[in-house]
Amino acid sequence: MRDTPNAVMMFAAGFGTRMKHLTQDQPKPMIQVAGRPLIDHALDLAESIAPDRIVVNLHYKPDPLQRHLMGRDVRTIIEAPDILETGGGLRNALPMLGEGPVFTMNTDAIWAGPNPLALLLDAWDPLKMDALLIGIPVPQAVGHSGNGDFTMAADGQLTRGPGVIYGGVQIIKTSLLETIPKRVFSLNLLWDQMLDQRRIYGLAYTGHWCDVGHPQGITLAEDMLRTHSV
Repeated sequence: MRDTPNAVMMFAAGFGTRMKHLTQDQPKPMIQVAGRPLIDHALDLAESIAPDRIVVNLHYKPDPLQRHLMGRDVRTIIEAPDILETGGGLRNALPMLGEGPVFTMNTDAIWAGPNPLALLLDAWDPLKMDALLIGIPVPQAVGHSGNGDFTMAADGQLTRGPGVIYGGVQIIKTSLLETIPKRVFSLNLLWDQMLDQRRIYGLAYTGHWCDVGHPQGITLAEDMLRTHSV
């Protein structure tokens, strides 16, 4: 089994309910930020590290997104009849992703700074890590409230608590997926096992990040790109 990730799983199946009217006729990854759909901003980052394959999961109003992705070197998988959440969605896509660790990536964030996937790849150490997450220091998270999801030690080891916000991009080994009996589940269940085994790490992001989770996030993300573009 390989140790270096060469596949990217992009999560694009969600309902986007907090976006209100903007997701009435389209899925959230098709919402425009700075003149381009959110999915295109994410694909730019994924394609720049030249993975062997990119897989995008679909569920809510999949047709517009599937049409948009036609002609690109991207594989799609529709979750039906139920949405499977992040853990179930990743396990469902494993036949397309292949064996070994993979990148997973949310498609509703905008980044101003270095490519988070490239940073993770440079820092990945499979001998001690089962997962490596991008952590956003709270002052660098635009339009986000709260004190963070994880506390990061000096060596990068993570525990639950305040400190850094999970930025929605990680490298994760997939072997533990087979230990989860549920069909629909969050990747938090895998993280809990990895936290118990002290094999989950974080990497602090050096740029700025905006989670486009509500309509106001579009303006915040566009202002961030103008202010912090590199």
